[in-house]
Amino acid sequence: MITELIALGAAGAAFVGGFGWTRNFVRNRLRFVDAVHAKPAPWIAGAAAALLAAPIVALLPIVGAGTALALGLGTGLGVKSAQKDRHLLGP
Repeated sequence: MITELIALGAAGAAFVGGFGWTRNFVRNRLRFVDAVHAKPAPWIAGAAAALLAAPIVALLPIVGAGTALALGLGTGLGVKSAQKDRHLLGP
């Protein structure tokens, strides 16, 4: 019971952390890079984050594939959110 709650908390933290960090990074550092504002960019970033996290979470005893998927989903949604904010940033 407690291990499932820890795994759920880790997946939630991965989602929130991936979303927040990626959104800020794209808004502040990549705002002038046109490739990050293309339509497939959130899908590519989310898939890359999930694939990079998969071997790491496979080594950890409590968390699993759901944590890697949550990180990928948060990363993709963070990129998508930053794309929507592009018009608010100005030139």
